[in-house]
Amino acid sequence: MTLRALIFDVDGTLAETEEAHRLAFNETFAAASLGWHWTVADYRRLLATTGGKERMRRHRDDIGAREPCDETIADLHQRKTIRYADILHGGGLTLRPGVQDLVAAARDGGLKLAVATTTSRPNVDALCRACWGLLSDQVFDVVAAGDEVSAKKPAPDVFLLALERLGLAASEAIAFEDSLNGLRSAKAAGLRVIVTPSIYTCGEDFSAADRLLPDLAALPAPDLLRLWT
Repeated sequence: MTLRALIFDVDGTLAETEEAHRLAFNETFAAASLGWHWTVADYRRLLATTGGKERMRRHRDDIGAREPCDETIADLHQRKTIRYADILHGGGLTLRPGVQDLVAAARDGGLKLAVATTTSRPNVDALCRACWGLLSDQVFDVVAAGDEVSAKKPAPDVFLLALERLGLAASEAIAFEDSLNGLRSAKAAGLRVIVTPSIYTCGEDFSAADRLLPDLAALPAPDLLRLWT
């Protein structure tokens, strides 16, 4: 079937955002006098759990703590989201190699562009403002975010939501991911998947990917699109 859309994960796929997320979490924890501080090793482990609130709950449970409660965690996550946007607004975040060219080539070729992510819509907007100077709906035709589905990756829900909003079958789209959970999610939705591992996911098993690339600049955008048409 003819290729009609590209569906992108956000964190780690469009840009290497995870360090900004980790910093935002730690600054939020410090401001709340929580006594938590996530190292790079901590965060790499916690990334196996999708969703910021879910990671905080996992950390709480892993250390055997009763606090913060789920309601407080939700409040902390809102504060962290604001802090993350402030960090991105300060500059320094760039798209991963090849992303800009692929998005432009897809637009020129009449393809639809979508996001399917476990992060929240404000975080997608923050990235798009930082990297494109635009809001997410000015860059993408569809945004499906983690807080809009009942089950996050590796469940297929967010990719299925993106396909529903695009009005397309899975065979008409390609997913772009950087993590094993994302790969599993996209595959469970019936999508073909191109994986470009990020600094936090480079050791994961991507043998199920349809294509594994170091980044999207490794194959020029026109050649990449021709592979799937």
